[in-house]
Amino acid sequence: MNKVKREIPEEVRGNNKLFAGVNTDCKVVQRAAPKVRPIKLGEEKLVASIEEVINKLNLCDNMTISFHHHFREGDYIINLVMDAIAKKGIKNLTIAPSSLTNVHAPLVHHIKTGVITNMTTSGLRGELGEAISNGVMKEPVRLRSHGGRARAIEAGDIKIDVAFLGVPSTDLYGNANGVKGKTICGSLGYAQMDAKYADQVVLLTDTILPYPNTPISIAQTDVDYIVKLDKIGDSEGIGIGATRFTTNPKELQIAELVKEVITKSVYFKNGFSFQTGTGGAALAVTRFLAEEMKNNSIKASFALGGITKPMLTLLEENLVDTILDVQDFDKEAAISLGQQERQIEISASYYADPHNKGAAVNQLDVVILSALEVDNQFNVNVMTGSDGVLRGAIGGHCDAANAKMTIISAPLVRGRIPTIVDRVNTVITPGESVDVIVTEIGIAINPKRRDLIASLSDQGIPIFTIDALQEKAYEITGTPKPIEYEDKVVALVEYRDGTLIDKVLQVKQ
Repeated sequence: MNKVKREIPEEVRGNNKLFAGVNTDCKVVQRAAPKVRPIKLGEEKLVASIEEVINKLNLCDNMTISFHHHFREGDYIINLVMDAIAKKGIKNLTIAPSSLTNVHAPLVHHIKTGVITNMTTSGLRGELGEAISNGVMKEPVRLRSHGGRARAIEAGDIKIDVAFLGVPSTDLYGNANGVKGKTICGSLGYAQMDAKYADQVVLLTDTILPYPNTPISIAQTDVDYIVKLDKIGDSEGIGIGATRFTTNPKELQIAELVKEVITKSVYFKNGFSFQTGTGGAALAVTRFLAEEMKNNSIKASFALGGITKPMLTLLEENLVDTILDVQDFDKEAAISLGQQERQIEISASYYADPHNKGAAVNQLDVVILSALEVDNQFNVNVMTGSDGVLRGAIGGHCDAANAKMTIISAPLVRGRIPTIVDRVNTVITPGESVDVIVTEIGIAINPKRRDLIASLSDQGIPIFTIDALQEKAYEITGTPKPIEYEDKVVALVEYRDGTLIDKVLQVKQ
């Protein structure tokens, strides 16, 4: 039993310790180092096809291969590479993508045929998430946040044999970026980890430019081979599901209340820093916040996270000094990264690794995050649906939740399903990291934040206890029936420091 009262069976724990809290001390750690195959003078890196590069890599059974997800729903690379590997008859691979989306449903076939037998990722959605929730894999999937994945790679917990990285442009020696080419994706912040720590690195691109191709997001010193394809992805797929502008009255009401919490807190002052998420309510918060910043002559020092067009507006209107960009959530943000000198590309380690010498999330004053569920201990679930099926992504949720004020925005009820519950299906972000829950009817403040309770109590914001919000949700929906599970563990959830915070069980048919 860990600190959030989740039991993790000993037989699936491996070497991981149990979650003991968000601020447990970390001893000095030894970083892993990749093998390096020196490139000889005059040796070319360009290879004619994926099939040929697989032969050159000596890729074989039981290896670990990785990918990034900067193309999101527009990614072609993972499916192309896995199909080519399967045709070679290679089996028992571990795949370690930074995340997986709906477009990666073909991986289910490769799991069933034994090509893929282990997996670590941040997200699982659609057909793939359903298949894993129904027990298609023999071994539990490891679910890690973006910061947790960076930590695991640097520590050697994820040892990558080959990284297959889609890049919008590269030169023939391997200097690559995401802001030039036919299929731009913007920041390559997650891919930078794979390039630095994988034993062998393959770039797949549809645009080769003259040497040296700048800016350099991935350097020639980390690249073994390059494969040119007709098309590596679809830039329009970056923003699917992430950049929806809302006209929904409930979402706008939530966004208005979030804005009120921020602007009436002690953190709303010149030089404050913040991160907002994606989706309708979060994008509306960014717009509402911009108006308040103008009205109060307040300028932010930096904004962080996955970047969207509304965030760029703050930069263009000089309402924020700098944007730190680990991932772009729409094509406009990707284009801007190549043009705006105050939009700075950062790696996943710089963003959120808890075991480096200082992650950017440590400097956040305010963060606004979403939730599928919140329980009366303020624990948050963003991974499993109300049916227990894997249909979300950890992303940087628990990484950014260590801001000075962490706000979770969510409707009281979705359809006929309560969002504020007695016990979340899956703990992703522990309640001790969460400060304020915002719904359309009012907010709940974590009792440990007496300072926020005192400062927000006389500001005209409707404040409830978390138990009162739960009761109001249940009055609408009734008490939800418990989900029925099998005994099999289909996924283990690592907290960002590598300790186990929860498990996901196979759903009962």
